[in-house]
Amino acid sequence: MADITIIHAHTLSMSQARDAAQKVADQMVADYEMVATWRGDVLSFTRSGVSGTLALEARCAQLDIELGFMLKAFASNIEEQVNRNMQKVFADITT
Repeated sequence: MADITIIHAHTLSMSQARDAAQKVADQMVADYEMVATWRGDVLSFTRSGVSGTLALEARCAQLDIELGFMLKAFASNIEEQVNRNMQKVFADITT
């Protein structure tokens, strides 16, 4: 079971959602030195003490993060930061 689960509804096309997910992944790679790989519409990411997935669907994106023992104390901070980032990048594109 994931330590952090964030489900974010969106109205983006799958292509736009994938671009948005890549932005989230890029930020996580930069902030937490993770390795991220795509398998279909699921982005898997990992690093020592952290792993998870970001699964894309037509109307939502679901992020599941599993934290190692040492990072569990920071779960609320990590969740807050990642949730803010997801809200920003999964916002409707109006251009």
